[in-house]
Amino acid sequence: MKVLIILSSALFLTGCFDNGDTPVAAKDSAQLGQVTFEKNCASCHGKSGQGLVKDWKQRQADGKFPAPPVNGTAHAWHHSPKALMNTINNGGIKLGGWMPGFKDQLSEEEKQAALDYIHDLWPEDTQKKYDKRFK
Repeated sequence: MKVLIILSSALFLTGCFDNGDTPVAAKDSAQLGQVTFEKNCASCHGKSGQGLVKDWKQRQADGKFPAPPVNGTAHAWHHSPKALMNTINNGGIKLGGWMPGFKDQLSEEEKQAALDYIHDLWPEDTQKKYDKRFK
């Protein structure tokens, strides 16, 4: 009986530790994406991804472009997941913007969750076009 209790306890406790092999649940990923976006992206792209300026295609006084909306009204959805991840990792300075790179600031899980969150900001028809093209 003692052995059965010990084995049951050991089996139960192994479920309490994350070894990194299990994927993040969709609900957790969505929450992580929102938190990551709000903490790292919203100050430039807007709380709802709507952008902070009326014309994101117009260079600012410093010659750089403002952060574009990422809610489906600009060009983010035209880019592949690989290209979007590249922008998150390396920033947008080489493209004429001022977005810093987040390669070493965010985990891969946080970056992917942020991309998934941005995808969820897009209108349904834009999501479908994107998914058909890239997924």
